[in-house]
Amino acid sequence: MIWANVSPGSYKALVHTPIHRIGTIFDHAEEHGEPAAQAESHATATSDADHGEVADSSDGEKHAAADGHGGLDHYLSLHFLINDIFMALFFGVAAKEITEACLPNGALNPVSKAINPLFATIGGVVGPVAVFISLNTVLGDPAWKNGWGIPTATDIALAWLVMKFLFGARHPAVSFLLLLAVADDAIGLGIIAIGYPDPNYPTQWFNLVWCIPGILIALGLRMNKVQNWVPYIAIGGAFCWWGLYSAHLHPALALVFVVPFLPGPNKDMGLYVDDGADPHDSPLEKFEHALKGIVDFGLFFFALVNAGVAFGEISGLSWLVVASLIIGKMTGVTGFSLLAMKLGFPLPEGMGRRHLLATGAVSGLGLTVALFVCGQAFTSESLQGAAKMGAVFSVAAAAIGLGLKVGLKIPGMQDTASGSDAEPKDPGSAGAEPSAAVETSKAADQPSEERADDVLAEPVKA
Repeated sequence: MIWANVSPGSYKALVHTPIHRIGTIFDHAEEHGEPAAQAESHATATSDADHGEVADSSDGEKHAAADGHGGLDHYLSLHFLINDIFMALFFGVAAKEITEACLPNGALNPVSKAINPLFATIGGVVGPVAVFISLNTVLGDPAWKNGWGIPTATDIALAWLVMKFLFGARHPAVSFLLLLAVADDAIGLGIIAIGYPDPNYPTQWFNLVWCIPGILIALGLRMNKVQNWVPYIAIGGAFCWWGLYSAHLHPALALVFVVPFLPGPNKDMGLYVDDGADPHDSPLEKFEHALKGIVDFGLFFFALVNAGVAFGEISGLSWLVVASLIIGKMTGVTGFSLLAMKLGFPLPEGMGRRHLLATGAVSGLGLTVALFVCGQAFTSESLQGAAKMGAVFSVAAAAIGLGLKVGLKIPGMQDTASGSDAEPKDPGSAGAEPSAAVETSKAADQPSEERADDVLAEPVKA
């Protein structure tokens, strides 16, 4: 963000110019003896000439390539490589966490346990939209009304990191947040396609048929007990990526269709996919271990290409966006989740209402998808800038989540492991039966590997 404000031209040149041409922009300036300011201006002009309004997103780049307007090498900017290719790996690792949580003895198993976070997902979309429309009607400007879709999606990368910091990577609240965030990002992308259609690049729904062979290939590999994760991702994932890409939808979600087919640990029997195998030898675990380092390292570049928002156009619209994200997400997620509990769909074991409130707060982190929607919702550069600043300010949701954890003394995995009191069971929550409440709470607070080991060690009872 500092770079984008101090030297916006060079920032745009690095992020949005095709990678093989980045050096030539500055070489050209040096050969002609241009001073720094002129070189920066030249970099900006060259980048913009190649890509149009590249500062908002790589959408035009990828759509032009998908439509055959130039080779892919012309559009391989750093922005495109990170947001459309690298983020597919990130979403794949996130899908692995959700898949593992849905396995027997996981936080979201049986499937009925996933209904509560899906209710929360709906609340996480409806709440921000309701807050935005209400506040804009009372305090805002009619020119801002098209920004209703900006606060609908959660930034998965940031929210996941914050939740792992607050509660520990294996806490059920993290799986709850991941399912919620992936689902509402998918809804957010649907809102972009339907609510903000681009007449130059209309959504090509028929091209989604390319995802079908990708899913069938992954299913076939699973049915044939293929234990190597690479063909699932390289073949099945490639078909799904191209289907989303050519349909003019965000291809970062491609691996979400494939990862659930990777064989994982069979926790209900205490055995893994291969008899006697190490717990980390399942393809699902190997996939994460192979990519986790790459994903963690790549998040630096993700922040580099997405956080470059210029200060300057802060207005009432900025505060409207941040209020819709933080207030709307917290109230929507919490309220709809409590409604699901009333309907008989409890929170995951080990997760109480205090965890739910903090999760709702953290889900207010809206950056990447929100920044993208800003460019779709407004044609005015001043309105785009103001809305984007509101999306950036939503990082305050992380501080609110931390404040709730400390103020309400919400236990995380590290707290329960050290012997502090576990989160009290809510009436109607999973595992709330009086005769088994204590044991269930303890089991739910253990990491998944420890629970699997307990199953292995426990003698079979007649």
